[in-house]
Parts: sequence; structure tokens; C-alpha cells
Amino acid sequence: MKTLLAEQPIQINAYDIDAMGIVSNIVYVRWFEDLRMAFLNEHYPLAEMMAVQISPILMKTEIEYKAPLTIFDQPVGRCWMVKIGQSSWEMELEITTEKHIHCIGKQSGCFFNLEKKRVAKIPDPLKKLFEMEQ
Repeated sequence: MKTLLAEQPIQINAYDIDAMGIVSNIVYVRWFEDLRMAFLNEHYPLAEMMAVQISPILMKTEIEYKAPLTIFDQPVGRCWMVKIGQSSWEMELEITTEKHIHCIGKQSGCFFNLEKKRVAKIPDPLKKLFEMEQ
């Protein structure tokens, strides 16, 4: 089940293309970051986090490339939460078109208390949303 799904179309720009005419692998990392921010904007906005002095921290990104994209493709990116612990989270991501899954991946991280300068517990609003979807 895809819990707390966030989805957005992805624009491929000329500077995303490598010498072979396909999207460079490093571009997917940027798209994953864009998707994670879209997820947060939809489910737990940065302004709300900053109001309680916490910030998300990315600790790990895994990417598996499945099929190349070209500038003429119209991909969609999706990400969803798969696991929330006491102080850590894990989400899965994918970049697809109508015909192919082009890329899948995982990200994991935590939240950081800016005032106390240490890892924070998962914020209650996000934890409650996740639990409601389970």
C-alpha cells in the first residue's frame, strides 16, 4: 500500500540530458529531492516544522535505474512513506511514464531539533497521518 502518496509531473530540461541524449543518472537524485519536498509540502509543510524548530535530514538514498528517459518523455514522480519509527522514516520513490517504470528508489532519514542540536522524535502530526493510513 502506498501510504501518504505525493505525486507530481516532472519537467525534463535540455540541461538534464547527457551526450547520449538521455537523462543523466544524477538528475534522478534531484528529482527525488523535489519529490520529498512535495511530500512534505503536502503532508507536513516546512513552515510547520520550523515553527517547532525541527528540520528533516536525509541520511540515505538508493536508486535503481530501470529504463532511460529522453527529453520527449513526460514522466511522473511519486513518493510515499513506508516506515516510521521513533526517530526515523523511510520512503519509496518512483519515476514512471505511461509505458515504463524508469527508476525506483528509497530514501531514509530523521528529523533534527534545531534548538537542541540533536535528532528529534518523528513529529506527531506526521506520525498520526501515517498511522491513520495503515
